[in-house]
Amino acid sequence: RRLARPTPWVIATLMMLTLLAASAGVGLARSANAIGAAIAGRVTVQIVTANPVTRAEQAAALRRAAAAEPFVLSARSVEQEELQATLGQWFGSAEGDDPVLKSLPLPALIDIDFVGENRAGHMRALRTLVAQEAPGARIIPHAEWLGPIARLIRSLAWVAGGLVVLMALASAAVVIMTARAALATHYPTIEMLHLIGATDRQITRLFQRRIAIDTAYGIALGTTVAAAILLLIGWQWTGVTSGLAATASLGAEGWLLLLALPLLAIALAALTARQTLLGALKKIL
Repeated sequence: RRLARPTPWVIATLMMLTLLAASAGVGLARSANAIGAAIAGRVTVQIVTANPVTRAEQAAALRRAAAAEPFVLSARSVEQEELQATLGQWFGSAEGDDPVLKSLPLPALIDIDFVGENRAGHMRALRTLVAQEAPGARIIPHAEWLGPIARLIRSLAWVAGGLVVLMALASAAVVIMTARAALATHYPTIEMLHLIGATDRQITRLFQRRIAIDTAYGIALGTTVAAAILLLIGWQWTGVTSGLAATASLGAEGWLLLLALPLLAIALAALTARQTLLGALKKIL
């Protein structure tokens, strides 16, 4: 019978949207952090010398010299087969065995990861090293082209967090309207209870219990629907193994937050109802 009233359904809708927004915010924040950690200290050196023999020699020499430097965590040469396989996706050849693709003069790439946080000093030392081993090579910091993406994802995470706050305020407003409507409906009964000696706290406890139960029903319903949606999305997400989408996940902390949100919502609803009822009853007297 409690689900026959509108309040539980409104609360259920708001709770479902709150959980979905919170899960999106957590996933986006974790993705932005993962991207930022991955690109913070990584650069790619691009050797574009026309002579393929000279290009290969410079790449090998630069990789060995960079690996021996104390500020370099790792230095890896990107194989030509890997480049051809990547470009093959755009040429319609997943294996990169297209004859036109093989005829293209591809640059030599070396991925370098820095040690520590002094990245400005590491970049200066790397430029000096590149000028010695591979004159004319380009140094491409990953943060230059992936940094804006990470900032965009982090901004979207903040937007999702703002939506969670707005949903919480909307839920509190629904509880306030429900409490005021209950007082208006039972005003004669409240006057009679006052006449026989009932205190504001005793009357508040009666209304608060009913509102809390109605709210709990709505929160349970909204949580169940949101959990089903998140499990369905998570099951489909298991097939994503590469790209930026693979970095988005809730993690243990995210799941704990989602589990805590319904409990916090019930506590917020009970507290809001109590304060609203006490304030309204004081005005009645």
